[in-house]
Amino acid sequence: MTALVLASRSPARSRIMAAAGLSFSTASADIDERAEEAELVASGADPGTVAAHLAGTKALVIAPHFPDAIVVGADQTLDLEGERFTKPDSMDEAREQLRRLRGRSHMLHSAVACVSGGKIQWQSVESARLTMRDFSERFLDDYMAVAGPRALESVGAYHLEGVGVQLFEKVEGDFFTILGLPLLPLLAYLRSIGIAAS
Repeated sequence: MTALVLASRSPARSRIMAAAGLSFSTASADIDERAEEAELVASGADPGTVAAHLAGTKALVIAPHFPDAIVVGADQTLDLEGERFTKPDSMDEAREQLRRLRGRSHMLHSAVACVSGGKIQWQSVESARLTMRDFSERFLDDYMAVAGPRALESVGAYHLEGVGVQLFEKVEGDFFTILGLPLLPLLAYLRSIGIAAS
């Protein structure tokens, strides 16, 4: 059976794929995401296109190390009325991101790409719209204390699958897209090529 490799260090993506019953290994793609993103943005690329490019690039970087495998790359961008967010580098940065998102709606664009034979064979981009409630500073303090370093694992500094759900008043979109991996389109593709059971 053809091996499946996830080109991501994201614990959330690994949890999603494992929970879906997929057998896979992981390998971290060492790319300068911010530099790649800056070049795309300068050329006028929209957030969905940026996510798709980064997902494909991650898989392409890893693929030569696994020539007989299907390599899955994924990426996510957050767009707040034209302002793009990236994963926070510190707890202070995470707190500031949440303050800027508070009481407003933003878009998440999640992309997934599958590479084999040195080429992108398939990819998909899904989007979701999320509206944060106008939470208090006290709630933000409590949230940061509970979330801890996990707040640094995701763009936007929240985990909808945990206590982060309390940050929101409305969520429109697929749950897996919000978590950073459009799982249903991915499973459909893997079934079509015989990697997942049909």
